[in-house]
Amino acid sequence: QVQLVESGGGLVQSGGSLRLSCAASGSLSSTYEMGWYRQGPGRQRQHVLVARVTGGGDTIYTDSVKGRFTISSDKTKKAGDLRMTSLRPEDTGTYICYVHDYPRKYWGQGTQVTVSS
Repeated sequence: QVQLVESGGGLVQSGGSLRLSCAASGSLSSTYEMGWYRQGPGRQRQHVLVARVTGGGDTIYTDSVKGRFTISSDKTKKAGDLRMTSLRPEDTGTYICYVHDYPRKYWGQGTQVTVSS
């Protein structure tokens, strides 16, 4: 069974930086995709796919984080990072790591990121 554990969230002022990490345990193929969703606060709890690294190694970002966030994935370590800079209050939310190892998808528990203005 694959398990994901995130770390690195916290409270930061607007303009600050954070690095989130995701570590996987269990068996994965060499072609999995790793990425991060953000679950927003409030009753609607909107989910946004913030960034992902495809099985082929391409990095894809949602428009609002381009130029500010950098995702990486190391398949030899079954781990990945999301480096976030120039953080804004609208980046606040629970960041959830996932791994899509077709056909299965695995989820972490999430780590909270709060950006104060």
